Amino acid sequence: MTSPTPLSPDALNFDPQTGLIPVVTQDARSGAVLMQAWADRAAVQRTLDTREATYWSRSRAQQWVKGATSGHTQQVVDVQADCDGDSLLYRVVQTGPACHTGAYSCYHQPLLSGEAPQAGLDGTLDRVYATITERLATLPENSYVARLHAGGLDRVLKKISEESGEVLLAAKNADRAELATEVADLLFHTLFAMAEVGVSPADVAAVLQEREGRTGLKGPKEVG
Repeated sequence: MTSPTPLSPDALNFDPQTGLIPVVTQDARSGAVLMQAWADRAAVQRTLDTREATYWSRSRAQQWVKGATSGHTQQVVDVQADCDGDSLLYRVVQTGPACHTGAYSCYHQPLLSGEAPQAGLDGTLDRVYATITERLATLPENSYVARLHAGGLDRVLKKISEESGEVLLAAKNADRAELATEVADLLFHTLFAMAEVGVSPADVAAVLQEREGRTGLKGPKEVG
């Protein structure tokens, strides 16, 4: 199946009065909607040229690059136009939180709540990791992440060892609820250790994807 021919920016329908086009920004890894902003023609072109998410600030009347001051950058994976060419979707790799409030996404104020179908861990680990990195950057008071960080890496490594034992015990007892809780604790502290060392979920995913479909992989020792 051939890829569609890329659309020219000249084919986009910018608002004739403001010269702007709305941009929805989505986390390319988790699929979560992060924010909505605006872009003028120059901002769109800069995004295409640099793969740095670039917008137009209506309040400041100037172009801005996401993360230029906060460090919470957006590396653009691809840009899609809607069917009418009058809105854009930026799919990005987000570093840290997307919202100026420190939240992972700008969309965190529910008007209507409901339970979405469970979709496994896809996206959840990225969101937790983003929260951990944001807490490590700001070290807010009363933050569990800040307290762990203050205790040094050895403290979290000890926690990983403890949680591993709890996982084994819950599995041995066939306690499904307890096992889910202990695995969640183990994953959280493992993500914390990764953040401290500078390893991202994407780094781990790359290793797993490289192994995917291969046979004959040998672990550190035989199981038996």
